[in-house]
Amino acid sequence: MSLDLLEIFDANRCRDLRKSLGKWYLREGRSLPWREKTDPYEIWISEIMLQQTTVKAVIPYYERFLSRFPTVFDLAAASESEVLQYWEGLGYYSRGRNLRLAAQRVCEEFGGVFPSDLAELQSLPGIGRYTAGAIRSFGFDLPAPIVEANTLRLYCRLLGFSGDPRGKEGQKILWALAERLQPSKVAGHLNQALMELGATVCTPTSPKCEECPVVQFCEAFRQGIQAEIPVKQSRPVVTQVVEATVAVQCQGKWLVRFRNAEQRWAGMWDFPRFSISVVGSQEKLTPSKLAAVVEQAGEELFKASGLRIEQLEEVMQTRHTVTRFRIRLLCFSASLSASDSRELQGEGWRWATNEEIESLPMPVTGRTFFERLTSSR
Repeated sequence: MSLDLLEIFDANRCRDLRKSLGKWYLREGRSLPWREKTDPYEIWISEIMLQQTTVKAVIPYYERFLSRFPTVFDLAAASESEVLQYWEGLGYYSRGRNLRLAAQRVCEEFGGVFPSDLAELQSLPGIGRYTAGAIRSFGFDLPAPIVEANTLRLYCRLLGFSGDPRGKEGQKILWALAERLQPSKVAGHLNQALMELGATVCTPTSPKCEECPVVQFCEAFRQGIQAEIPVKQSRPVVTQVVEATVAVQCQGKWLVRFRNAEQRWAGMWDFPRFSISVVGSQEKLTPSKLAAVVEQAGEELFKASGLRIEQLEEVMQTRHTVTRFRIRLLCFSASLSASDSRELQGEGWRWATNEEIESLPMPVTGRTFFERLTSSR
């Protein structure tokens, strides 16, 4: 496979495709909050949020985030804790941390004005080749190739490319097509249209070829292989794990711990949480197994904090996925042992009231657990 695939997309073919696509987008394009924006800052926020997250899920977060941080200066001046609180629920929290760091760089190095140069944009934390192109084309209406999940699929089918689109050769070919499709002006409109077509018509399964405005330019459709392209990405092996989290209460306050840079959800707060080895991911929690879990959780908490606890009671169980881990989370409430002081050992611990916890950034599982605890009281 080589760049010879691109030969069918000469200047005339690219022009005709842009024309057909542009007409369709004016008629069928969805109205989304960020599409009405031309401010590079607001576009950047939307693009970062849309990574690994659906449009429907992003909209309320986007509006809430911009309400609190309407300018890059507001974001740069905020604490990491507050930014993560407003990011809470979106997952992949390094995105939120990088947003704040990049905002600070924009303020310090560019006077609060986003650069339009691709290299300068990519020098900012959390901004890769795609995001840089999105900011440049949507925020400045300047030509910039874009390859993300939707356009990757669309380009593979347009070319009839059956190789690995995420491999070195595949990436070279797809970015070359993206570059070749760019117009000399109104680049933002074209890139939005390409992404919209991939999201709504050229879908991963059952593509709506009969509705596609550029089907006449599609090599995969011509060959009848659109359902087979692009080749599926191999799924990572999922590791099943069991963890326990313990909500310890004393004198109206809860024990929470700050998660450091080496841990999941770095920069957030959570109830004490530990790996559990005495019960399996699919194993029934019999009374004897429950007793073993309670004993292990108590030992782990003592080793980490120096606190002794008692009256551990199961509150709930939940399952969630983090990258390649499928986690069975056992949630317990407990009281501080009557013979124990509240003196804590180790770093990152604190006692927090309900009101304080509500203002702390927490992972979704911690927040859900807290809401269950407080709703039952």
